[in-house]
Amino acid sequence: MSTSTEQLTEQLAATTLLRFATAGSVDDGKSTLVGRLLHDSKSVLVDQLEAVEHASRSRGQEAPDLALLTDGLRAEREQGITIDVAYRYFATPRRRFILADTPGHVQYTRNMVTGASTAELAVVLVDARNGVVEQTRRHAAVAALLRVPHVVLAVNKMDLVEYREPVFAAIAEEFTTYASELGVPEITAIPISALAGDNVVEPSANMDWYGGPTVLEHLETVPVSHDLTACHARFPVQYVIRPQTAEHPDYRGYAGQIAAGAFRVGEEITVLPSGKTSTITGIDALGEAVDIAWAPQSVTIRLADDIDISRGDLLAPSGDAPPTTQDIEATVCHVADHPLAVGQRVLLKHTTRTVKAIVKEIPSRLTLDDLSQHPNPGQLVANDIGRVVVRTAEPLALDAYADSRRTGSFLLIDPADGTTLAAGMAGESFATAKAVAVVETAEETEGWDF
Repeated sequence: MSTSTEQLTEQLAATTLLRFATAGSVDDGKSTLVGRLLHDSKSVLVDQLEAVEHASRSRGQEAPDLALLTDGLRAEREQGITIDVAYRYFATPRRRFILADTPGHVQYTRNMVTGASTAELAVVLVDARNGVVEQTRRHAAVAALLRVPHVVLAVNKMDLVEYREPVFAAIAEEFTTYASELGVPEITAIPISALAGDNVVEPSANMDWYGGPTVLEHLETVPVSHDLTACHARFPVQYVIRPQTAEHPDYRGYAGQIAAGAFRVGEEITVLPSGKTSTITGIDALGEAVDIAWAPQSVTIRLADDIDISRGDLLAPSGDAPPTTQDIEATVCHVADHPLAVGQRVLLKHTTRTVKAIVKEIPSRLTLDDLSQHPNPGQLVANDIGRVVVRTAEPLALDAYADSRRTGSFLLIDPADGTTLAAGMAGESFATAKAVAVVETAEETEGWDF
């Protein structure tokens, strides 16, 4: 390989971005792991480190408490827990990262859903002394529900079990078996001590029996799929551009961000939900005409026909257009403090389209501990995950969440005050037979508006 090719390869590798989230039970050491990762990878500014050292000394701690690098809220520091999702951005010569440090408490399950919803990898921490606990299984189930493609089991606090291999092996086997049953496609187990730095950035001298990667090495080398041409191409229209100037008297373009896949000049597309068809005559990106554009580029698409297209419409290749529907079956995580009830009127936001909707059924509520179901609960409360059936006032073009995390997801919103009620994932829940079956009910539908 020539020097120029090697340099190009290194540049391309350095531009890849990995979004990942950390999760685990209370006091398993998530924030300490994140702090150690930032500190040992030289991603902490000097003034940040000095502030942490000062705060640690004021609390009577000799060594700097690296958890303070992520626990930024006063309540988090005082209680020694993580309450809200903390996002951190850092980079190494091999890759860029966006990290979401999520809370471990049961009452903050909705925060973990937020942090993991865009993640390509989840790091689930386990205290080596306690092994796989209820919250560990809950976080593995959430990762499976959100179709996170890579899961790392970080068995933390190995220094407190004398770095014994059998302890790690037993935990890794139990977790791997459970997560595999949920349909998690890839699981990597790593024994670590976040406090001491073992196997976080540098290999541990205390665990010579472990020959796998460190946490950072795995994060830098895990494959991140960027073959977007294999995805279903989807373009939600955000804005219609009609300058009507002397320079551009007849210009009509449809602006937005490509959600998935690629679009090419000359390709026949279908406009949804209307079903009208046309051909792409031009694509403008950053003021320049291009022949092809792909996700997540923001572009303007021009069509051969002047058809009625507005914000919220979806452009898709005519040979690969999703079906439209007004009846949506989905798994939702309820994130609001007040309940979501059968018969409740809501707004449903899907990509750039927001429509009126009504909750027709809540067939089941999921118990993530053992994946059992509570049929027909009538309502979902904060942090509940359950199946819902929603009827929309207008047709929507949704993909199954399993096929597209971007166009298979939606939000349910309170029309009274704009509060987000629930985050939804269309289609089946888990990737295996563990999926919660939708219980058929004979709800009376008299009085529905649509």
